[in-house]
Amino acid sequence: MAPLAAEHLPAGVRARLLPGVNGLDVHVLEAGFETAGRPAVLLLHGFPELAYSWRKVMPALAQAGYHAIAPDQRGYGRTTGWSADYDADLAPFRFLNLVRDALGVLAACGHRSAHAVVGHDFGASVAAWAALVRPDVFQRLVLMSAPFGGPPPLAPARGPDIHAALAALPRPRKHYQWYYSTRPANADMWRAPQGVHDFLRAYYHHKSADWAANRPFELAGWTADELAKMPTYYIMDLAETMAGTVAHEMPTSAEIAGCSWLPEHELRVYSDEYARSGFQGGLNWYRVRTSRAFDGELELFAARTIDVPAAFIAGASDWGIRQSPGALDRMRDRACTRMGPPRLIDGAGHWVQQERPTETTRLLLEFLGGRQS
Repeated sequence: MAPLAAEHLPAGVRARLLPGVNGLDVHVLEAGFETAGRPAVLLLHGFPELAYSWRKVMPALAQAGYHAIAPDQRGYGRTTGWSADYDADLAPFRFLNLVRDALGVLAACGHRSAHAVVGHDFGASVAAWAALVRPDVFQRLVLMSAPFGGPPPLAPARGPDIHAALAALPRPRKHYQWYYSTRPANADMWRAPQGVHDFLRAYYHHKSADWAANRPFELAGWTADELAKMPTYYIMDLAETMAGTVAHEMPTSAEIAGCSWLPEHELRVYSDEYARSGFQGGLNWYRVRTSRAFDGELELFAARTIDVPAAFIAGASDWGIRQSPGALDRMRDRACTRMGPPRLIDGAGHWVQQERPTETTRLLLEFLGGRQS
């Protein structure tokens, strides 16, 4: 697999392959690599994204004196060495092994530590676990768009069957994470009737601030009635696929032409990658979470807190920060001991570092210390 062509990248950002990282050949983007000895900032993407999602903030991090490193994580993009077989072993996708991947990427780039690890969406979970289990390596933490509530307790409570309750609503519904864990989910998106490109266009639009109905608020609790107040990209109609769900919100030609944060040629980078690889690699992360098959090793860290300096950045129009009721408070009050107030950016939805890169970069550098080269 060749690295992403330079024509797709901003000036000062390069793509290359790191062979033999925890069983993977990892595709990474880098900025600020020209000068040895710079502190590293590791950038971890979410779903359905790639290292490419950091393209707008990496040059500014380099200009501020950092070595910015963004890998295609296990299961994504041009990183190889993982299996896309639904019936293959899920263990390589468990969170502690994803942290092992992150450690290997740092080492392969010549670093024994990172000044900060920054995670967006599902990448925030990996970043949080990295800072929790190896604070000596990951010395600061920035979470974006997905709060981290801490390790699971040793004796987790078993609540009512939320899925039966959602399905029993007058408008029957289902939770997207459990849908993503099903066997058909990959084909539903990879072989979407509208094609991968238009599927991703609608998906990114639906979760962005461009979709005017994204006005998140705190839900009263983890109940079917409350969860059903969220948009259908989180609480889907029971009989719908995700491709069908977002097709209802496909932007118009004029809206697509006016989307300055994700023009067609940039979206094509995503759609070409996912048309080739499919979505199963990223979906396996959801299967690890919903199956709880590997929670036992995470419970070893029950009640342990993240004690490195931490920050939370998200779009003000992002339902992702509200999808788990009380998660923001749990993150600040229990999971992280050195986190300030959440920084919410107006005019951004779920894809905050792409929708509002200038403001996101300013907040990042403010937190990181803004080293000058």
